[in-house]
Amino acid sequence: MSRAPAILSFLLLAVLGNAFSPENPTDRKILVLLDDLSIKSSHSLYFQSLQTRGFDLDFKLADDPKIALQRYGQYLYDALILFSPTIDSLGGSLNAAAILDFVDSGHDLILAADASASDLIREIATECGVDFDEDQSAMVIDHTSFAVSDTEGDHTLIAGDDFIQSDVILGKEKIKAPVLFKGIGHSVNPANSLVLKVLSASPSAYSANPKSKLSTPPTLTGSAISLVSVVQARNNARVLISGSLSMFSNRFFRSGVQKAGSTINHEKSGNEQFVTEISKWVFHERGHLKAVNVRHHKVGEADEPSIYRINDELEYSLEIYEWSGTSWEPYVADDVQVQFYMMSPYVLKTMSTDQKGVYYTSFKVPDVYGVFQFKVEYEKLGVTSLSLAKQIPVRPFRHNEYERFITAAFPYYGASFSMMGGFFLFSLVYLYHK
Repeated sequence: MSRAPAILSFLLLAVLGNAFSPENPTDRKILVLLDDLSIKSSHSLYFQSLQTRGFDLDFKLADDPKIALQRYGQYLYDALILFSPTIDSLGGSLNAAAILDFVDSGHDLILAADASASDLIREIATECGVDFDEDQSAMVIDHTSFAVSDTEGDHTLIAGDDFIQSDVILGKEKIKAPVLFKGIGHSVNPANSLVLKVLSASPSAYSANPKSKLSTPPTLTGSAISLVSVVQARNNARVLISGSLSMFSNRFFRSGVQKAGSTINHEKSGNEQFVTEISKWVFHERGHLKAVNVRHHKVGEADEPSIYRINDELEYSLEIYEWSGTSWEPYVADDVQVQFYMMSPYVLKTMSTDQKGVYYTSFKVPDVYGVFQFKVEYEKLGVTSLSLAKQIPVRPFRHNEYERFITAAFPYYGASFSMMGGFFLFSLVYLYHK
């Protein structure tokens, strides 16, 4: 019996050993919560794409009483997939607050809703920065950008192709076929820079109950409707929120699509490519940066000093790498800046790069002494933010470090000697003049 706690601790360490780490930032162990276990087979292509990339998926019913995200103060999973839009109450110790704490601790989340989304799912989405339509029966309807089918239908099957223009989030290969979407729309606050619309509705779309006539104008209309959004929190946790669970299904993956008004009939929708590429971003297989080898020193020297003197010439450098899903690759950009900061930036320099991940610059220390900081605050669409700061004091010249004769003071020197000469001449004239 005494061996049981030791075995339990060993198993726990084995689980945590594969968790998210700065050196291997791809989420490896993912908890998948389902409304019904049939979703595991109806959405198997999506799950298989994750597993083939090395992810360990743990499938559970959302109301399983044994669900736990953490044990002994340590999280058991690196990310969470919520494919349970109708669940009203999660099992075990899991609730909305626990999921939000999971994200606040730096972990990632994929949440998919549909027309039957529960108040719990809506609450989690709201806390992440998006608001689903308050009308519980509303769906996104579009009479001009719907997917052509054998039956006329109610035009709730949307063929969406208004993607965010970001190679980091959606990959460099263009998504040629429209994405099939059937579900509910949401809005994002345009003042919130942390939330991005990845797939937007067309200008002709609106959110309403497709089974009833409109008696009042819909609250959500046009491109203000977001079909799929992402959130990158300030702690670099990533969240994907979709108003359609069917978007991830095998049926939509394999379906052909023809957008209304278009003569092009695509044999396969863009769903598989879209959700695969966006999941690479959510799970840190792309757009995850790290900075290493941050160095500064005087020009012509190699050692880092403990203090600088005003007007010293210095060099500053660092290396930035991006995680590719399997290894760290050099990150190349032309907008990395460094500040030499005290209350406000005295120096702001855009750094040069050798195209191999190394960034460098040089500048003169300001003619102001005090405690400064080297600061790099790098924020760019789709990539994790970098915030680096290192404190360094700057001293004035010592008394014996000034020039013996200062060029700017030559007029004062001349005035002093001319006054002494004048006084000497005056004395001679005064004493010996009769």
